[in-house]
Amino acid sequence: MYSINLSRFLALLGRDAQRAERGSNIESNSSLFNLLRRANGSPSKGRHMALIGDCISPSLRGQGEEIRTPSLRGGTTKQSFMSSKMRIVIFAVVIVIFPFLATAQTPVLSLDTILNRIDQNNLQLKSYGLKAESYQYNAKAATAWMAPMVGVGTFMTPYPGQMIMDGRDKGSLMFQVEQDIPNYGKLNAQKKFINSKANVERATRAVTLNDFKTQAKKLYYAWLVAQQKLKVLEKSTQIMQTMKKIEEIRYPFNQSKLGSVYQTSAKLEETENMKRMQEGEIGKAKAWLNSMMNQQGNTEFRIDSSYVPQFVAATTLDTASLALARKDIAKMDYNIQSMNLNIDAMKRQNKPDFRVRFDHMSPLGSGMPKAFSVMGMVSIPIAPWASKMYKSEVKGMQYEVEAMQMEKAAMLQETQGMLYGMQYQIKTMQQQIAAMEQKIVPTLQKTLDVNVLGYRENKLQLPEVIASWEALNMMQNNVLDEKLKLYLMIADYEKELYR
Repeated sequence: MYSINLSRFLALLGRDAQRAERGSNIESNSSLFNLLRRANGSPSKGRHMALIGDCISPSLRGQGEEIRTPSLRGGTTKQSFMSSKMRIVIFAVVIVIFPFLATAQTPVLSLDTILNRIDQNNLQLKSYGLKAESYQYNAKAATAWMAPMVGVGTFMTPYPGQMIMDGRDKGSLMFQVEQDIPNYGKLNAQKKFINSKANVERATRAVTLNDFKTQAKKLYYAWLVAQQKLKVLEKSTQIMQTMKKIEEIRYPFNQSKLGSVYQTSAKLEETENMKRMQEGEIGKAKAWLNSMMNQQGNTEFRIDSSYVPQFVAATTLDTASLALARKDIAKMDYNIQSMNLNIDAMKRQNKPDFRVRFDHMSPLGSGMPKAFSVMGMVSIPIAPWASKMYKSEVKGMQYEVEAMQMEKAAMLQETQGMLYGMQYQIKTMQQQIAAMEQKIVPTLQKTLDVNVLGYRENKLQLPEVIASWEALNMMQNNVLDEKLKLYLMIADYEKELYR
């Protein structure tokens, strides 16, 4: 993101090393060459030694190039420095290319792809659909009738030990069937009320999905900024490693202090710790996104590092448009609708219910004919002691509906003011970031270049150069921190608009 002229920086530092090497004896040059070769022998430092190769003066080339190493036959083998350097270069190329070949199979997921997978695969979101289906079946069950009642017994049968004067006094065997016939208006109103709860569950799913999308966006943006910070830290590591090597070269010639070498080592370790922290942020974001997509937490994937979140302000922020866009307002509307249907169902409790009963009697003695009885019954819910219950419940639910309507209006008004405030805040943050990128960072870059020039002319010590580099590095990280805040603010803004 920020281009640092690394070759120019190293070339300026290398001139002092060349001047220090001129006039040194061959033994010093040979020991210095051996120091460089040992550094070259470390695979992890090969790429950094390639950067400081130009810092070695021509007088060193050709001195001590022939190094005798034991051969398999007991003799010695002459190996040129250039062939050793070529092997190191080849090894470094393999080390650099291999990770790209390994990550070529890792899928790159865009933000839209992740959001779509969350919408389709998240288990919690699926549960709301199942709940909505359950309410639909419960609504069908609300129109069912009560099961008929069947009974068998005796009718007008005398107790044992009683004197029976005639066979007609033995009584009868009775068979009874009874059926409740509910009021159809009551059942239909109850069915509509239960079915309306399915709409509330679907609206709840939309609200939860919006929360998940916002969380996924924030994790995606945190991952994106962490990658950019790693790039800045990687450049910082290269500079610090190069300055450490140059200080190690200058120290034998009394052109640097031993403390400077230790200081660069400490700064390198500090940079590595910062890298570990950013890698931890990436690992956390990856695990959470995997869980939201219903995948194993260690599933490997990468994000689109070229993605840049864009802020698109809403054209209108009136309460009417907000009511259409926000799913939580739609959920409140469905709740109000459900409450009104429940009120209608409660009002229908003043309708009567019916019951039919049929009795059949077969006499146990002679002289009595078979008989039957048919009876129809109706309830009287308008009785004062019965109507008190549903009338009070209706009144209480009406007040609850009015309260929900007031809450809805207050939520829309609060959201409108909050969105206007977020728009102003986002625009201010964009201006701050632009000023930091276009004015402050270039100024610190020029300061670093001037300090490097003074360091080359032995007018400044290494700690002063490191201080200017730290100021630039800190400002770059501050810019990225402000960008992350901006991206999170954009995510919150889109959350309020349910985008």
